[in-house]
Amino acid sequence: MAEGKLAGKVALITGAGSGIGAATARLMAAEGASVAITGIPADGVIAVAAEISDSGGSAVAIPTDVSNPEQVESAVAQTVEKFGRLDIVVPNAGIQMHKEDRNLHELPEEVWDRTHDVNYKGQYFACKYALAQMVKQGEGGVVIIVASVTALTGTTPNVSYSTGKAGLVNLARHIAVHYGDQGIRANSICPGALERTPDHDEHPDPVGREATATNRIPLNRLGTPEDIAPFITFLATDDASYATGANFVIDGGLTII
Repeated sequence: MAEGKLAGKVALITGAGSGIGAATARLMAAEGASVAITGIPADGVIAVAAEISDSGGSAVAIPTDVSNPEQVESAVAQTVEKFGRLDIVVPNAGIQMHKEDRNLHELPEEVWDRTHDVNYKGQYFACKYALAQMVKQGEGGVVIIVASVTALTGTTPNVSYSTGKAGLVNLARHIAVHYGDQGIRANSICPGALERTPDHDEHPDPVGREATATNRIPLNRLGTPEDIAPFITFLATDDASYATGANFVIDGGLTII
């Protein structure tokens, strides 16, 4: 595979067996990065890694439940064992419990806990263990956290999901402030409504969701994982070397209406 803007870099992406994570892994590999594909279920992770390898890229599959700190720590260790280092981490894994995540006064505590265990705490684990390796290497690094436009608007009834995503935006800012002097950059992105993601496919009414969302989006369509992956990949390159502590909204104009 020809060298690209990420040649020689190593990236770990959580939730990379499908959706945004998988699209980002493919694109980073095309730009020359070695990529650790982490997430569950295992078959999706294995398939994406195999696809990249078959295309001439460098990838390893590491099935990982991000809500389990031992598994996340192991994923980072396995990445370093395989590729020798870690330069980029994309905390992307997430769930949305559509039927159970509801208005706050009706919300079961276990739904709040499960959603935050994956979407918020899981990304904390990814950042924690990736940062430990980057600090150890002493050569800087890049953190790109995938949040959501729901972090900004409060319009979704899914309070567990939206509050966790809001926390991720500030987590990226914290990392930017406190690790910048070590050459580590951190940014967050807020994608809008997308198709071909687990969130969309598992929605109880994906057709109705698409119609409603499309009517509110100036570009008049849902986004795709391939709309988001190039922006994440750009933030990982040296072209974005002065971008840190920022939150980037990629939503087809949804939040300006």
